[in-house]
Amino acid sequence: MRRIPAELVLAFFLPAALPVAFPAYAASCAWSAKMEEDEGGSVMMASVCSGPQGDAHLMLACFGKPVLSYDPGAAGGQLEPGVSADFTFKAGGKSLTKKLELEAMYHYFTTELSGPADPLLALLRGKGEVMVSADNYGVASFPLKGSGAAIGKVLAECGKGSGGEAD
Repeated sequence: MRRIPAELVLAFFLPAALPVAFPAYAASCAWSAKMEEDEGGSVMMASVCSGPQGDAHLMLACFGKPVLSYDPGAAGGQLEPGVSADFTFKAGGKSLTKKLELEAMYHYFTTELSGPADPLLALLRGKGEVMVSADNYGVASFPLKGSGAAIGKVLAECGKGSGGEAD
């Protein structure tokens, strides 16, 4: 389920003579929900990106239960297998801390959520933006506009058997 940055996809499909600039990632960093391929087959994935290069990502999929993934992008530095960290999510005057484990194959942090009523999902369906931070992994800010609809599409797929098996 490795995500290919939009600038690499565009660079592949656009002719070399065409000048391409990627000054602002706001349009490509909006929440979206779509079917993506994973090792176990197709899975509904909600995602959003952030950062000056759009390289930090929050992703939500359902493998029986909702699974949140966080890729800190360049702020993550060199990630070592077996690493876990407490990440703080702040939005709308609320703050939650969750332990996320590094998923070695894809090099991003993941956590299984309790279900559709998980407090972190409620926080992510809010307004404004969410700040994600952890010692050694920097801080990223993600917009929350459109998150409710994208997360809702993923949660609607939970329990339908459409996702692959979790590793």
